[in-house]
Amino acid sequence: MSSPVIAAGRRHSLGLCADGAVVAAGTGTSGECRVEDWIQVVAVAAGNVHTASNTGRSHSVGLRADGTVMARGWNGDGQCDVASWRDVILVAAGWRRTLGLVGDGTVLAAGRLREGACNVSQWREIVALACGDWHSVGLRADGTTVAVGNDRRGQCAVDTWRDVAAVAAGYLHTVGLTNDGRVFAVGDQSAGACDVSAWRDVVAVAAGSYHTVGVTAGGRVVAVGSKDSGQCDVADWREIVAVAAGSTHTLGLRADGTVVAAGNNEHGQCDITGWDAIRSPN
Repeated sequence: MSSPVIAAGRRHSLGLCADGAVVAAGTGTSGECRVEDWIQVVAVAAGNVHTASNTGRSHSVGLRADGTVMARGWNGDGQCDVASWRDVILVAAGWRRTLGLVGDGTVLAAGRLREGACNVSQWREIVALACGDWHSVGLRADGTTVAVGNDRRGQCAVDTWRDVAAVAAGYLHTVGLTNDGRVFAVGDQSAGACDVSAWRDVVAVAAGSYHTVGVTAGGRVVAVGSKDSGQCDVADWREIVAVAAGSTHTLGLRADGTVVAAGNNEHGQCDITGWDAIRSPN
């Protein structure tokens, strides 16, 4: 299980520094970029939303080394009400929602209840999490997957997946990475974000609103889906060890701790110059 060290929302980006501090880029109109006082952080997550009508509504989540969680930003549905959480080992954030994986394999949820994406209280033996806009995905210790929430495009149809090592979730699609480097995807087919069946030797995946990104064993990056903002212009990236996908932008972490970005920079979410000491993923 790899802890997220870079995260991308709609209008902001987060990076976890080697010393446990957090850096942010973007306008942060809801306070989601006010992370300068965070310390002893071991993982970060960024709330995402695909719709323009909610561009100012986002949040950021940080997991501390002691298993507690903090959150900043828009809290209209209680998605930042995580101060009481304990023994958390991983966090994920979606639209109006935050998930926390507890060390015993159970999952906590805070935020919007309407679509059912917070209905995770019955999950057991979970080792990884992903949040789409309206659905949540869990990876079990045995390599199977579970999903709850809005399934109108089949994005929750993951119950037949096996031998999965990592999961990612976008607006209306879900991605699974297998132990042998292949990639599955289900959900909305219109933008091409599910066209991953030919990928091989992939070691990490990320899902944006309408695009999917993968890192190969050789440190190259592949991407499919919407290209309208340049979010898939990653073919020349090298020595990448982790990726994050926002609504319309993509981040890549190099092995030397620096970060590259592609895509929509309307709100400064790609202004990552100077990010040169980002922690390596576990």
